[in-house]
Amino acid sequence: MGSVEVDIFNGFEYSKKYDSLKVLHAHDQIKELQSILRDRNTSRSDFKFYADRLIRLVIEESLNQLPFTDCKVVTPTGATYNGLKYKSGNCGVSIVRSGESMEQGLRDCCRSIRIGKILVESDAETHEARVVYARFPEDISQRHVLLMYPIMSTGNTVSKAVNVLKEHGVKEECIILSNLFCTPAAVQTVLDSYPKMKILTSEVHPVAPNHFGQKYFGTD
Repeated sequence: MGSVEVDIFNGFEYSKKYDSLKVLHAHDQIKELQSILRDRNTSRSDFKFYADRLIRLVIEESLNQLPFTDCKVVTPTGATYNGLKYKSGNCGVSIVRSGESMEQGLRDCCRSIRIGKILVESDAETHEARVVYARFPEDISQRHVLLMYPIMSTGNTVSKAVNVLKEHGVKEECIILSNLFCTPAAVQTVLDSYPKMKILTSEVHPVAPNHFGQKYFGTD
């Protein structure tokens, strides 16, 4: 399995092979947050605080991937300002349970956005990922979806979730995965199967911090 090669362009890192993979530019603040979250000596309270900071940065950039439309507004002085607004029809979907850590960050940026949920579990005998629960807005097929899942090691869980979204009529090109850490193998698994969707992450690294969910929710 080949590795993902990364270039830097216009403040982002783009994979040479996967145009739809977008990685936050690794400036010092991002690197510090990643280091704190990977450090086994980080306390749970510090972990959650800095995880929320990184989540907010990822969510903010994920929102930049959504479609905008032109608009005009009138300022308090009576001037007309040519601006932008989101096109209608956006929603979030979190993959339970770790994906729920990103819900508040999305609500902080989009106060009234609707959020659905998907629960994917591994079969005890076959270890195959399967969807056991899904709840979406009724009109999700007409929406752009921010799929939230912080740690992607293999890509199997995300692939199952994307398949369920497509079964509910969501177009592949309307799905954006908001992610904190993912491995090259996971990128390859997901984007080889769903090349039209986008992945927005803070880091592509062979070793994913799989302790994230337990540490964030205090169940470690």
